[in-house]
Amino acid sequence: MEYCKLQAGCLAVLLYILFSYLREYRTYKRSLRESFFDELLVLGILCVSFDCATAYTVNHLDTVNPVLNDVLHLLFLTGIDSVVFSVFVYMLHITGLYPRRLVIKVAGLLPFAVNIFVLVLNFNSLEYVQGVYTNYSMGVSVYTCFSMVILYTLLTVTLFCTRWKYIERHKRSCIIVYVLVFLTVMLLQMRYPEILITSIGITIVILGIYLSYEDPALKELSEYYSETVMSFANLVENRDSSTGGHIKRTTQYVRLIAQNLQKRGYYKDILTKDFISDMEKAAPLHDIGKISVPDAVLQKPGKLTDEEFAVMKKHAENGGTIIRESFEKFGNDEYTEMAYEVARYHHEKWNGRGYPEGLSGEKIPLCARIMAVADVFDAVSEKRCYRDAMPLEQCFDIIRKGTGEDFDPIIANVFLEIKDAVEEVHRSFAQNK
Repeated sequence: MEYCKLQAGCLAVLLYILFSYLREYRTYKRSLRESFFDELLVLGILCVSFDCATAYTVNHLDTVNPVLNDVLHLLFLTGIDSVVFSVFVYMLHITGLYPRRLVIKVAGLLPFAVNIFVLVLNFNSLEYVQGVYTNYSMGVSVYTCFSMVILYTLLTVTLFCTRWKYIERHKRSCIIVYVLVFLTVMLLQMRYPEILITSIGITIVILGIYLSYEDPALKELSEYYSETVMSFANLVENRDSSTGGHIKRTTQYVRLIAQNLQKRGYYKDILTKDFISDMEKAAPLHDIGKISVPDAVLQKPGKLTDEEFAVMKKHAENGGTIIRESFEKFGNDEYTEMAYEVARYHHEKWNGRGYPEGLSGEKIPLCARIMAVADVFDAVSEKRCYRDAMPLEQCFDIIRKGTGEDFDPIIANVFLEIKDAVEEVHRSFAQNK
């Protein structure tokens, strides 16, 4: 065992991650098929297991069957390539670049497939070199494996650098550290093949991904946070019997708008993954200020008087104040600021005739401009105590006529372009009533 203590230690760490992963998901009763991490973790365990086995066999060539030794080395080298390729695929997933077209998938898979073919073709030519402290393997298969590692690791680093805005802000530094450590370990292993530290690199990158993204306990905490926000918003919505389901529908519309703006390349310096995530969590709070509106005004079945409308309009300003006072200690300043802007400015208009400040154009925060389109569309498409729901075509016409006047023209046009998706959301909520 003196030759594989390091590998055995790394394997113990990976098995502990697996145990924690399974235990926590069983506790929270969640599906294990929520991400690509499942496959990556299994591949990492197998790879380190074969590394442990080969560290033993390569140092006991006089007692180990040569064919068994070659097969174990083949499986180990294949495992390294599989883990590195899987990390690259995982990075494609979290940055939103995972390809849908088959030809692009094949192009990305091709170097990996060619490498596996070369490994299998040449595994009989593996050479076993006697080092000062331990034996190690060399040959065409090893060189091919190293080339594959360098290629896909560099692709992963390049992907991170070009798509860093699409990774959550608090996770960027962690991910780049794990990937660079992995690359450093692999380069050291190539330069000094006798040290046999491949397992350290694999363990660190998987541990890093687990702690940054896949720990079920952290996911559970995040969901509790979202549920708290939604419950807070529901308290307000339940006071107004005419707006049932409003916050859930508008949140869906906001997500659609933001994602499609991003896909089309609009506001690309603003629409990061953090922005869209925070926007989705902030949307339910856009009418939080209505908690300060008297029931006589909020639930009035007829048209509001000028004095009553003035009271109603105060909900935007009050909403911003409530969020500042209630969420300032949540520990996420960016989210709190966005929720404040959504609540305070979602009634501002592109032409400057909105309230509470009469902001115009791009002086209105982007999150509030997105919220404005979603809010107006849902308001006119649903039945209220003072009027019936309008036909959907008429609702889209209201957005169309308000383009460049009430609404940001880019946002309004994108909303009209995704008309089918919007109708599907509306239909799904109608069916669930």
